[in-house]
Amino acid sequence: MKLSQIYEQDKTVLSFEIFPPKHEEELNNIDATLEILCDLKPDYISVTFGAGGSSNNNKTIQIARKIKEQYGVEPVVHLTCLSYDEHEIDEFVKQIESAGVENILALRGDVNPNAPSKGVFNHASELIGYIRPKTDLCIAGACYPECHPDSRDKVEDIRNLRKKVDAGAEVLLSQLFFENDHFYRFVEEARIAGIDVPITPGIMPCLSARTINRMVTTCGAVLPERFRKIIDRYGDKEEALFDAGMAYATSQIIDLLTNGCDGIHLYTMNNPVVAGRICEGIKNII
Repeated sequence: MKLSQIYEQDKTVLSFEIFPPKHEEELNNIDATLEILCDLKPDYISVTFGAGGSSNNNKTIQIARKIKEQYGVEPVVHLTCLSYDEHEIDEFVKQIESAGVENILALRGDVNPNAPSKGVFNHASELIGYIRPKTDLCIAGACYPECHPDSRDKVEDIRNLRKKVDAGAEVLLSQLFFENDHFYRFVEEARIAGIDVPITPGIMPCLSARTINRMVTTCGAVLPERFRKIIDRYGDKEEALFDAGMAYATSQIIDLLTNGCDGIHLYTMNNPVVAGRICEGIKNII
């Protein structure tokens, strides 16, 4: 089923994100993670896509196929473009279609010195515009509630987001954030700009101070004072930080659901315990 059809249903959509393991032995053991995640009945699971070379990307497609065929959950394959040319993108799309996958998340991809840009696709909107006439896949795009780090300001950011939708993006999944008011303002601004596709908030529970600080640096998210206090107090206490981080994320999600968001996209970090705790905390709400 396509994401556009999933979001047309009269329900709150729940989805997870996972990434392909780096080592082959870990790939062989991913079934244990998938089994637990799929038992939680998500509407779809997205699988990240690596830049440079095809080995990691083939793992992405392999895992996506397993999610659909073995576990009966809809997969979404991430497709980056910065390090690829038209021929390579065409080949990836063919592989995705051959695997029976119906959905992709079209992304520019991070700048990577080990996989430099080929100068063909510089923005996700260009990727979407290129593949939209070539495939019947449902195309999702990414969005940044607190503004993309490369945008000059929010006006430019919303204008660029509109380009993605005009090019053919049918669903938008947000980067992580820790202050829901940022997301609410962003959605309001997007609607004013004529962006009328579903916009799903992305939530990442805090499991380690180092991981959160790295992600914040990468995506430009702001840490609210109450969240900083959690990290300052429990940052060197792994179990305490896990509990506090899960409670904070659950509180975020409950507030988002209460305010009628289109769904919840949970960054699981391949940790099924995270997804399980969150789902247990919202089982009577979603």
